[in-house]
Amino acid sequence: MAQLAGRRALFAVPVLLVVTFGVFAIAAASPFDPVKAYAGTAALGADQETLDRLRTNLGVDQPFAERWWHWLTSALGGDLGQSSVMRQPVTEVIGERLVWSALLCAVAFVVAVLAGTLFGALAAHRQGGWLDRTVTSLAYTLSAAPVFWVALLVIWLFALRLDILPAGGLTDTASEQVTAGQVTSHLVLPAGVLAVSQLPWFTLYVRQGVADALAEDPVRGARARGLSERTVLFGHALRSGLLPVLTLIGSRVPELITGALLVESVFSWPGIAAATVQAATAVDFPLLAALTTLATAAVLLGNLFADLLYGLFDPRVKLSDM
Repeated sequence: MAQLAGRRALFAVPVLLVVTFGVFAIAAASPFDPVKAYAGTAALGADQETLDRLRTNLGVDQPFAERWWHWLTSALGGDLGQSSVMRQPVTEVIGERLVWSALLCAVAFVVAVLAGTLFGALAAHRQGGWLDRTVTSLAYTLSAAPVFWVALLVIWLFALRLDILPAGGLTDTASEQVTAGQVTSHLVLPAGVLAVSQLPWFTLYVRQGVADALAEDPVRGARARGLSERTVLFGHALRSGLLPVLTLIGSRVPELITGALLVESVFSWPGIAAATVQAATAVDFPLLAALTTLATAAVLLGNLFADLLYGLFDPRVKLSDM
């Protein structure tokens, strides 16, 4: 396990270098002017000399390769730079928002995995039946539904029409402090929407895996020994059918991050979505590079986690060969 993690860490180094370099290159080619974004409306009445001086102070008058190298060497020393659009250090920007994004993604992911496993197993147990057709149809329908459309729909239904859940934010409008109860109630809709966006894939993968496992000889032998259908389904078929799902965990991380950005924007969730959008439109090089590096690292860790789970649960796979 340690050798696999070490090899993946060595592989991650050039990947992160290429990604961060690409961020600076793309941002440099962007039509957005970071100086005008930083100055705001004051840039409309400023003369060229003032704009040039501000450009020098922000360090955007240098070639993008030089800016990337300066940011990289500083980041290795623990300094991610100063965010021009947020007017604060990048570490503070990420630190204030990352915990809420992590909470949203973790809750949604756990709900999607548990619900997808249950629905997929039940659908596979009665292949061709009404439950199988209903679950499969809903899964394909939800997989084609845009995340922002689902988010707007649940806001209209549960917040505006039924008025049983808040429409967005982290706490109530008049609240002066963050409480666990308020966070929980405000988390239900965004986490539910994000879970629904991931639910179809887990449901379909579990259904197929369990259906294949039910036709294998070990499961047939369990039935022949007189074990109950519940034991056969959840104790034997599900255990074997979950192996393909383990590889899905890592591949869904990019989709989870993208969906989280949309969900946070719709529900005004105080995560990293707003910071990402502002960093992109304002060409905030330090913040944009740090957020992109963080997302890339999350994808690499997701793939590593999936491989470790697959190696631990499947005795036929050796971690040393991965």
